[in-house]
Amino acid sequence: MSVLAPNSQVLCREFYHQIQIQRDQTQQSWFSGNCSVLLKSYGLGFDRKGGERKKMAQRRDLKASAFWQDSSRPTTIEMEPILDSDQLDQILLKSKDLSQPIIIDWMASWCRKCIYLKPKLEKLAAEFDPKMKFYCVDVNKVPQALVKRGNISKMPTIQLWKDGEMKEEVIGGHKAWLVLDEVREMIHKFV
Repeated sequence: MSVLAPNSQVLCREFYHQIQIQRDQTQQSWFSGNCSVLLKSYGLGFDRKGGERKKMAQRRDLKASAFWQDSSRPTTIEMEPILDSDQLDQILLKSKDLSQPIIIDWMASWCRKCIYLKPKLEKLAAEFDPKMKFYCVDVNKVPQALVKRGNISKMPTIQLWKDGEMKEEVIGGHKAWLVLDEVREMIHKFV
């Protein structure tokens, strides 16, 4: 860095550049050191010739579960599909006997927002697992009588059903995190 720089902008630019170089070197050395430690701890190594992974015999017994918080609880629960009105009646009767509300996601396979929202709802299902069940209905694969029964006009529509009737719904056409917040609020009202 030169003291006789023409102006302060040049000084700042050179100083910033020096800091970037130092930070990049620090991150690169941290990554290369820790990456090789992690690979060895998982029992993986690299051949120097071909770059292919190979098992290292001395590390086979290492258990990776220590790296995760709680592997016994699932992070997502796949939503059970509803295929006809009779199945919906059975689900509603069962939930009424258990006095447990259910969530039904009315979606379509061609709907981009529905496809994007489904895995997020499955994570939410894992969050509320013992208290309530989550179901999905693909409106193109079921009889129209079922769609009319749900009074569906837009997709995705997420409905909360309790005691055999629909209590509240969220029609998702906006950002997924906003839809999920609205669904959480809806769940907390009835759980």
